[in-house]
Amino acid sequence: MSLDVQITFDAHDPGALAEFWQEVLGYVYPAPPGVLLADGDDARAAWDAFLAKAGVPKEEWNDKSALVDPEGRGPRLFFQRVPEGKSAKNRVHLDVRAAPGLEGEDRTAALEAKGADLVALGATLLRRFEAQPPFTGGFLVMADPEGNEFCLD
Repeated sequence: MSLDVQITFDAHDPGALAEFWQEVLGYVYPAPPGVLLADGDDARAAWDAFLAKAGVPKEEWNDKSALVDPEGRGPRLFFQRVPEGKSAKNRVHLDVRAAPGLEGEDRTAALEAKGADLVALGATLLRRFEAQPPFTGGFLVMADPEGNEFCLD
């Protein structure tokens, strides 16, 4: 039997980092416990109402955030506020499959276009690795707005 996995990010601003990854992956905010959201409902507004009703002080509302795959295939992402900054290279990172099935110039163009979109959202391009067939089609190493490395593959 396999187990579900949640990927947790330490962050200074969990809400902002969740918004970045929402754009990268197309994930959505889950509904608060016991709340059913109709199509088009704002999950973040529902969380604000839920936290207010639960008596959570407003200054703590951005201590945590989460995202889920709307198709239920990918892992849940959890973002938690921590006081310390990132101090070294990640030992684990995400590979975002931004050019599935593409090869050669089409693959490179798709990766570059997605990379440019993510830079506009606050990511940083760290390095490019050129294609080395048959082992790799090339990829981009990037960092999210808080410095967490990931690859566009």
